[in-house]
Amino acid sequence: METLEETELCFPQLLNSSCMKPKRPHFQTLLSYILLLSISVLTTFLNLLVIISISHFKQLHTPTNLLLLSLAVSDFLVGPLLLFQIMFINGCWLLGDLMCSLVLFVASFIFSASVGTMVLISIDRYVAICVPLHYSTLITQNKVKICVCLCWILSIIFQSVMVMDNLQQPGRFKTCVGQCVIVIKYIFGLTVVVFSFIAPITVILVLYMRVFVVAVTQARAMRSHIATVSLQGSVKVKAKKSELKAARTLGVVIVVFLLCLCPYYCVALTGQDNSIKTSSALYIFVTNLYSFHSCLNPMIYAFFYPWFRKSVNYIVTLKILQPDSCETNMS
Repeated sequence: METLEETELCFPQLLNSSCMKPKRPHFQTLLSYILLLSISVLTTFLNLLVIISISHFKQLHTPTNLLLLSLAVSDFLVGPLLLFQIMFINGCWLLGDLMCSLVLFVASFIFSASVGTMVLISIDRYVAICVPLHYSTLITQNKVKICVCLCWILSIIFQSVMVMDNLQQPGRFKTCVGQCVIVIKYIFGLTVVVFSFIAPITVILVLYMRVFVVAVTQARAMRSHIATVSLQGSVKVKAKKSELKAARTLGVVIVVFLLCLCPYYCVALTGQDNSIKTSSALYIFVTNLYSFHSCLNPMIYAFFYPWFRKSVNYIVTLKILQPDSCETNMS
């Protein structure tokens, strides 16, 4: 009986204050470990390919790709964070209270930066499709760089304020040793829901609905006139096709993002309190579902973007190390 009791405690030597381990089948736990480790490695590797591709090849230094680079950086950081989910599955946090607060803080601001980048991508596609004549003046590389930097800085500041109490006094809200939990004040929790979910999702949906309507109209117009355009007109048609394809691809990215994001906030909105209990099975599921989208994004690029497939070939075959490889034509 004593052995059974010890195996159910996170810290058997702390009989009165240790958290209890959740009882899960050994096969289920092992499978979860293998899946998380695989997704973590795959997410890190695939997004590293995106980061190297866009950073190295000069032809890929476009405003839209800079936004994809920001998204890839946030997705890349999700990879290592997934390793901490192994402890959440085990039900016992062994790295201390400060590390618990830091991990959840880092995960939060990466999440906010990812949401902000999605909004910027929607704005970029809206301008490219709906007001194409002004795109080159409204959307420039310098403006995009500034917006991306502001997105990350504001995300860090915003999440710092949200979890300030937890960072100042790590572990103050835990009920037993071995628990990783943070508590957000009601007003802060409401702010997070509004500015990290409701407002961004509304902006994304409104902009992309407009993009979809205009894109369908343009596609029909191009099909009806493609046989009569001149050589100069053909170039314009090709440019429009390129923008429409980019809008379609990034639309898929956003749809996948929303499908993975919404369950997380549905759980948050239906919760009984403002505490985030990382050991709960529901929290683990919705968190891993959201994290999984970071692995899917590079796969979407590989499916829709020829330049990504070509750049991956250059990286894997080490052609990227050749002199002047950054000048390679990726089209």
